[in-house]
Amino acid sequence: MQKLHFPTYNFRFKNSENKVAIFDEIRKKFVILTPEEWVRQHVVQYLLTEKNYPKSYINVEKVLKINGLTKRYDVVVFNADGSIFLLVECKAPEVKITQTTFDQIARYNLTMKAQYLMVTNGQNHYFCQMDFEKEQYVFLKELPERIIGL
Repeated sequence: MQKLHFPTYNFRFKNSENKVAIFDEIRKKFVILTPEEWVRQHVVQYLLTEKNYPKSYINVEKVLKINGLTKRYDVVVFNADGSIFLLVECKAPEVKITQTTFDQIARYNLTMKAQYLMVTNGQNHYFCQMDFEKEQYVFLKELPERIIGL
């Protein structure tokens, strides 16, 4: 797999039906290793090891309903009170991050109301803080170190 702009992490792999699978610490199972999954697993490790976000506050690849449509988010980090601290959208490394990508995460966030957003393709990372009053996001250099309520 391609080298990403994250620190190097140790992952567990196995072959499954002639495909490589990677162990997801959050879902506690092996999942087929696709380029997007490679990015998602790096994001999870980044949140756990660099940001020290508790594993129990992180959720990966769950279904959500938006305007009657079924969508899947990549990674969510919750606050202690159950509200959403961070919503992450992962793309494969070859996928350019465009306004369309931000529009996608913004649509998801209309329902989810996360305080922070992260968009990454493993090469480029974008961090935003939501300003719900002005209905806009403010770009940040980095995510906060602490989850609210911890």
